[in-house]
Amino acid sequence: MSKNLTKRSEDYSKWYNELVVKADLAENSGVRGCMVIKPYGFGIWEKMQAGLDKMFKETGHENAYFPLFIPKSYLSKEASHVEGFAKECAVVTHYRLKNAEDGSGIIVDPEAKLEEELIVRPTSETIIWDTYRKWIQSYRDLPLLINQWANVVRWEMRTRLFLRTAEFLWQEGHTAHATEKEAIEEAEQMMNVYADFVENHMAVPVIKGTKTESERFAGAIETYCIEALMQDGKALQAGTSHFLGQNFAKAFDVKFATKEGGKEHVWATSWGVSTRLMGALVMTHSDDNGLVIPPKLAPIQVVIVPIYKGIDQLDQISETVNPLVKELRSKGISVKFDNRDTHKPGFKFNEYELRGVPVRLAIGPRDMENGTYEVARRDTLEKETVNAADVVEKIEFLMDDIQKNMYQKALDYRNNHITEVNSYDEFKKVLEEKGGFISAHWDGSKETEELVKEETKATIRCIPIDAKSEEGVCMVSGKPSQKRVLFAKAY
Repeated sequence: MSKNLTKRSEDYSKWYNELVVKADLAENSGVRGCMVIKPYGFGIWEKMQAGLDKMFKETGHENAYFPLFIPKSYLSKEASHVEGFAKECAVVTHYRLKNAEDGSGIIVDPEAKLEEELIVRPTSETIIWDTYRKWIQSYRDLPLLINQWANVVRWEMRTRLFLRTAEFLWQEGHTAHATEKEAIEEAEQMMNVYADFVENHMAVPVIKGTKTESERFAGAIETYCIEALMQDGKALQAGTSHFLGQNFAKAFDVKFATKEGGKEHVWATSWGVSTRLMGALVMTHSDDNGLVIPPKLAPIQVVIVPIYKGIDQLDQISETVNPLVKELRSKGISVKFDNRDTHKPGFKFNEYELRGVPVRLAIGPRDMENGTYEVARRDTLEKETVNAADVVEKIEFLMDDIQKNMYQKALDYRNNHITEVNSYDEFKKVLEEKGGFISAHWDGSKETEELVKEETKATIRCIPIDAKSEEGVCMVSGKPSQKRVLFAKAY
């Protein structure tokens, strides 16, 4: 199996596009800007879903499902929200087709125009808050902690598999609280849940922070985020959590009876991550040989490749391997014994390397005689011979060690690509020559933020949660600044 992958050093963007397709994660569909997620890619997404869903439920959230279609009038109830999404909305105007009278094909029936247009959900705040008005009457109904797994549509002109598609999969949490304090704590908690998942399951280090006013979610008072750094020195927003204040509660008149007998609007949050995490996974860890997947998210954690001549040798190897497969599965390790006779071992080695399977075992007649396996780890490409009696213990060790090693490697890269600068000239130089996160003073104005974006294409990724107070001057305007923020070019 020839990979023929473009090298990252030659064209990182082309490498990414080729890898997503060749590793069987996804492909472009017949609908412009939309993707088909293939079984192997969806297997990774399912593990992401399972991990996140468990964490959501452990923090008291429940899953529900809300309509795909949103009446246009709902969107207009929260002014900044509609302004933020208006240019990305797909609109349904008719409900029926018919055959053209001249026989030229199917046309939209002009008589079947909807009384009110429907928006294909770009996000679900409006339809959910219209529903919450019926669900919330009293303080006894709070907090309301709901999540939904769904697809959304945002009409993108320039698309790239997983990173930016017109339709994508995600989860969106929407919660209602009796007090401002509770809602802020919820938004912060979910930022921390996302950071925990991305670091400990995806092995991707993140920086937790808040967005500037111009980068906030449309309709939010505060947006919390986790920012990751890809191997090409560009940042990627991996998840966001929003404190919405009472904006949506007031727009949809969601009030509750307080313990004291009064009536108040509830306080709201929303939070979400999407299949964009798949892009983050690929770009953080993978190499010129293909995917590198952390064990916690790998659909196949261990693959066993037999090396044999003739059916008799294969049968002997199978007898040796089958108990091992059973034992590994009993320990919760997903394993595949690839006994296909249609492909040679070398092809299989290449295939599983390309697909990022964390551990590969090979066994042939000589291994049978010696009671050994050849064990190869995908993250470092190291191989060693392991006694059959020790192989289960070795694999259990590797599941943990590969996960830790991948995180540490990504963390070292990220930490080596955070650069403090004190002048705009220094900023531009680092941005072009090194990339990564650039820590710099900013005067807090939209004008300065926009100027930097226009001149360099870099944006303020976040104001780090752990940013220390530090007297300084803005690198652009020279005005006073109390703390540094992180700039980067981003996906």
